[in-house]
Amino acid sequence: MKILLIGNPNVGKSVIFHRLTGVKTIVSNYPGTTVEFSKGFMRFFDLEAEVIDVPGTYSLHPTSKAEDVAVKLIDEADVLINIVDATNLERNLHLTLELINKKEKPLIVVLTIWDETKHKGIEIDVKGLEELLGVPVVTTCGLTGEGIKDLVFKIKQAKLSPLRTKKIPLWNEIGNIVEKVQKLHHRHHTFLDIMQELSIKPPFAFFFALVVVCLSFVVIRFIGEGFINHICDPFFEHFYNPLAMKLSGILGEGGFLHTILIGNLVEGQIEYSQSFGVLTTGIYVPFAMVMPYVLSFYFILGLLEDSGYLPRLAVLSDRVFHRLGLHGYAIIPTILGLGCNVPGALSTRLFEARREKFIAATLLAVAVPCMAQSAMIVGLLGRFGGQYVAIVFFTLFSVWFILGFFMNRFLSGRSPEILIEIPSYRIPHLKTALRKLWMRISWFIKEAVPLVLLGIVIVNVLYYLKVIDLLGMVFAPIVTKIWGLPKEVIGALIIGFLRKDVAVGMLRPLDMSLRQLIVGASILGIYFPCAATFFVLVRELGAKDMIKSIFIMLSCAVSVGAILNVILIWGGIR
Repeated sequence: MKILLIGNPNVGKSVIFHRLTGVKTIVSNYPGTTVEFSKGFMRFFDLEAEVIDVPGTYSLHPTSKAEDVAVKLIDEADVLINIVDATNLERNLHLTLELINKKEKPLIVVLTIWDETKHKGIEIDVKGLEELLGVPVVTTCGLTGEGIKDLVFKIKQAKLSPLRTKKIPLWNEIGNIVEKVQKLHHRHHTFLDIMQELSIKPPFAFFFALVVVCLSFVVIRFIGEGFINHICDPFFEHFYNPLAMKLSGILGEGGFLHTILIGNLVEGQIEYSQSFGVLTTGIYVPFAMVMPYVLSFYFILGLLEDSGYLPRLAVLSDRVFHRLGLHGYAIIPTILGLGCNVPGALSTRLFEARREKFIAATLLAVAVPCMAQSAMIVGLLGRFGGQYVAIVFFTLFSVWFILGFFMNRFLSGRSPEILIEIPSYRIPHLKTALRKLWMRISWFIKEAVPLVLLGIVIVNVLYYLKVIDLLGMVFAPIVTKIWGLPKEVIGALIIGFLRKDVAVGMLRPLDMSLRQLIVGASILGIYFPCAATFFVLVRELGAKDMIKSIFIMLSCAVSVGAILNVILIWGGIR
């Protein structure tokens, strides 16, 4: 049996999906698109079924690729489960009546967020609604699991039930149905009601957004650094490093296998930030450097999603992103990229249009520094004064905005408007957030880690074949004459392909002037993504678009480095 969960966006479909299937989920792209849907399996006694959670849709007459995929998947289902927000019955019933009028599939209506109806003073006559619609109606609360057992019982009955013959008119009947089955009671505004109004209305909404974003980054950094300092680094130092050193002794330094697997030894020891072997840097970077921040980012992101704040943040930022050819949801890959570019690159999948995805991915790679790189920039220039750190970040922000503006102006095609549902605030459920976190971390390990390892293998092979040295000779004139930097910076640029934060740190011992440090740190942020991000973007954009993106990155790096160098000289910074 194949069961399809269908409903408006932000009605709790995913929560019901996880209640039915558990945590083992397969995320797939619909053939010929980048639109994702989730697939899982449920088994209760003699009932075995495949459950599909499709993208949210408001109608069976699609207005986007995501809605089109949702409608197409209906034809493949044996049973339809229409998830309806019980606190917004009138809006949700349009899709319900469209599904009823199809008469092709057994249908169950699930009133979710049932616990909130009491808080909002909403009373619904479930039996009366069931009679009016002519289909089974189940009330559930995804967070507590209330009503899930009843839903499973209805699913078992659905295949045996006769198809409905009742045809219901749409808009002219929705009001009549709601009037008959729903009663509203007076209640006083709660604290959450007040906050959800203030957090969407300027000017307080912008202050609230700033507080939420800054607080999120503080918590993310605290969790990420805690994992690195107290779990990851001790593990590699005391347990993994001795094993890697034994393998190094067996392979013998200088050989091809040693170069690929272990990398270069630094004073006879493995330095995970500098060795660049598959089994050294290739394991340390994704699991000890990137994973802690990805874990903390996804945890906070899940809490923001479940609380209902992310759609508000997307609406607030929509006007700015619209000037860049994007819509407000571009705030998600941007925020993720500030923690780690890899999950930011993966999240560009949320864009339906190829043009949007290209703009978002290019801006992320060019002008959104990850947290580790940002920390190294602060460490490099902070001793000279905060104003010099600000110059680098202002440069990156200016490039982000100006480049996005020109790409929006000159790239063919158009970006769709943002169509987004703003749900009510809810207190996140910890168990649900942790389940979602586990799914995302598993997804990251399967999607990103193999690409990091592949990138390190390729770079090591190029090092071994002396191709990297040749590239250094080719780009030396640009580095010294156009950017005004010493030729030793070429080594940092090459290392930046693997680790941008390490590359920024490599500028410090080069005895560079303040001006050169500012130019060098800015260029390292712009010129190319790290290997992990690069290979993720190749997969997301395809080879053709990635080549275009690389051309834009390198053009920006050459021009911005030259302009910044001249401006700093004019400003008296030597």
